[in-house]
Amino acid sequence: MSTQAEVWLLDDDNSILDALAQGLTLEGWRCKTFNDPATLLSNLTTQFAGVILTDLNMPQMDGLSVLKAIQQRDADLPVIVLTGYGDISIAVNAMQLGAYSFIEKPVNHNALHKTLLQAAEKRQLCLQNRRLSAQLRESRRGRVQLIGDSPSINQMRNLLDLVVDTPADVLIEGETGSGKEMVARYLHDNSERSDQHFVAINCGAIPEQLIESELFGSEAGAFTGADKKRIGKFEFANGGTLFLDEIESTPLSVQIRLLRVLEERKVTPLGSNQSIPLNIRVVAATKTNLEQLSQQGSFRLDLYYRLNLLHVAIPPLRQRRQDIPLLFKHFAMLAAARYHKPVLPLNQFQLDSLLSHTWPGNVRELRNLAERFVLLGPEGAFMQQGLPLPDTIGSAMGLSERVAFFEQMLIEEALNATKGSIKETMQALNLPRKTLYDKMRKFGLLRSQFKDDEHPDLPE
Repeated sequence: MSTQAEVWLLDDDNSILDALAQGLTLEGWRCKTFNDPATLLSNLTTQFAGVILTDLNMPQMDGLSVLKAIQQRDADLPVIVLTGYGDISIAVNAMQLGAYSFIEKPVNHNALHKTLLQAAEKRQLCLQNRRLSAQLRESRRGRVQLIGDSPSINQMRNLLDLVVDTPADVLIEGETGSGKEMVARYLHDNSERSDQHFVAINCGAIPEQLIESELFGSEAGAFTGADKKRIGKFEFANGGTLFLDEIESTPLSVQIRLLRVLEERKVTPLGSNQSIPLNIRVVAATKTNLEQLSQQGSFRLDLYYRLNLLHVAIPPLRQRRQDIPLLFKHFAMLAAARYHKPVLPLNQFQLDSLLSHTWPGNVRELRNLAERFVLLGPEGAFMQQGLPLPDTIGSAMGLSERVAFFEQMLIEEALNATKGSIKETMQALNLPRKTLYDKMRKFGLLRSQFKDDEHPDLPE
């Protein structure tokens, strides 16, 4: 089995390190070996996505000291301790100090592999929850965040973060409803331009005879019907971001002027001889392949190359199905707050229907369903959307995913019923406080999401 997960091995005995690394590499693990605790600790960061396996008895620094040092850097990083014969009492002490598990020597590789898999899964969930919590904090500050944790969305988010404060123009390509304007707003809201205007214009929604005036502005008398001066979108967005949606709809005659403005960073309103300098970022969006349109002669090739300096491709929802539950929950909570309705959790059959759908309308279609789900209830929403509500378990989720989702659903229901009371939720589910907190962290649940707005200061 290929895991592609990472494990760091720490032992002062190189022969043991080599044997462990060889066996785990054959199982698909990416191994990094250390025979010196100080070297391992100097390389460790809170972004490390793997697991650490350390020996207990080492001359420079024993395993318990290594464990404590790791926990000071990141208390959620899984550490597995290797113990020799007679070290069980020390291993138990390590568990009490926060070790994930311990493995006795001689090592049973099947047991080690299973423990490492479980620890790696826990680490991934921990890092995912951190990212989602950071997204939630940013959204509460009024900044647009891109909801999702699939590899394709993380890759796109990383690209955007790299260029967020550069002045380079951006071309966004994505299907209808995939969130092109949301990506443009993310670039603006998280950049140094966030305190300036974000101006959006749909190039396909403006009559051809008016689009030049809309984009570049016009002086009074510049053309028939221009009875007063008009500030164009370029000038109005100066200092901020201009979002040109459906750029493929721009007439060829306007494309020539658009190219000149982008290259010169100056705009001259219709009927004026005075150019206006621009400090602006232009984000263009298209649902079609502009290069193909250029080859067909309906879009200028030079303008395509000018816009395509930075290209961002938004993956359609059907290619990132693991984001569907998170997105649905996000939209449902927004709708519940807007319409003053309770947040009803999805059951496993409803989720299976969501995961089986092809989503031709992408995120916009999912958001509409989530709003109907809050307003009309599950049956009415799914019926209006034309989605089936199966009466048997489908195949979109595996057993472990279904168990986890069912567990999350029960916890959400209890938190909803108790208005976020931790004490009452513990009693309802018969769970210890620490176990409940651990599971809430695992599923990214925050008490504040379930608190009663009329009684926000209720005790836990």
